[in-house]
Amino acid sequence: MTAVAAPERESVRTILDRALEGERISDEDAVALLESRDLVAVGRAAEELRARRTDPDAITFIVDRNLNYTNICVTDCDFCAFYRRPGDRSEAYLLPKPVIFKKIEETLAIGGTGVLMQGGHHPDLGVDYYVDLFSSIKARYPIHLHALSPPEVEHIARRSRLTVPETLTQLRDAGLDSLPGGGGEVLVDRVRRIIAPKKTTTAAWLNVMRHAQRLGMSTTATMMYGHVETVPERVEHMRRIRELQDETRGFRSFTSWTFQSDGNRLSKIVPRESMPTSFDYLLTQAVSRIYLDNVDHIQSSWVTQGMKIGQVALRFGADDLGSVMIEENVVSAAGTTYRATTDDFVRVIRALGKTPVQRDTLYRVVKTF
Repeated sequence: MTAVAAPERESVRTILDRALEGERISDEDAVALLESRDLVAVGRAAEELRARRTDPDAITFIVDRNLNYTNICVTDCDFCAFYRRPGDRSEAYLLPKPVIFKKIEETLAIGGTGVLMQGGHHPDLGVDYYVDLFSSIKARYPIHLHALSPPEVEHIARRSRLTVPETLTQLRDAGLDSLPGGGGEVLVDRVRRIIAPKKTTTAAWLNVMRHAQRLGMSTTATMMYGHVETVPERVEHMRRIRELQDETRGFRSFTSWTFQSDGNRLSKIVPRESMPTSFDYLLTQAVSRIYLDNVDHIQSSWVTQGMKIGQVALRFGADDLGSVMIEENVVSAAGTTYRATTDDFVRVIRALGKTPVQRDTLYRVVKTF
């Protein structure tokens, strides 16, 4: 019997031409682009598609704060160097209200418009804690609360013996404005069983987002990659985001970043030589812009890549530089610490010949520089 040859994979140029003509690329196409290593061609296509979807002459950013209200967590994720187990007497913390209020006041004082509040899965905090905290914040400050990743919401619901919709409704009514895409890592259960076996499943993460979006809450999506996942699994993650976006139109942005290896257990099984380079990061971001044809904004991750690569990423499909990050504790706990100011952002954006635009969490213009 004569063997039948496998069909040849389409060329990068053919895939990109179809994308530029408005055709949705397939999972196989996205894998082909990621495996092609043709960064220049893929990046050019991503930048053209970005220019069609958002203002081609502007780059946006936000002034806000990553307020990590507790590092006490029972989930024990192997990639996390930030958390401390309950009972830790040296480094575990739960911020009291006055400290949280002071951090919000500092944010507002420098022109900030929001806080990104995320923390560990604290075993003693139910929905009443968050309802009280959020309502107290909203009674005092005109600030956007972008808070609680899907795993946190699921944990709070379970701890409070409520359904996810009941929990989200109470949180929304108390002042929660939108949900961040944290805890997604890679939305493939094979991967999640290795890096975070106690954490939310893929279906549960998507379920929280679906319910939040149905309640009228805006959300974001993320991907933390470069550890034990395969290239097709990165695309599978993006497919799940694209499918839910087709259903709900509730994701306003997508951000991807690479695994940070210092100070966590996962680094022991991820060889240093196999970790993504800046080249890999730029290629993955460009492919995400092409593949996620229903998500408006792609955000550069300067916090994990450094400002130089963060700036270059703005030529590879990203239209947003993210947050000046007045405070950040999770990534820095894993050994990566970059800092920047509004002036730094303005300078970096202008160096590209673009107009810097400060936005709020919902991408509304705050100030044009």
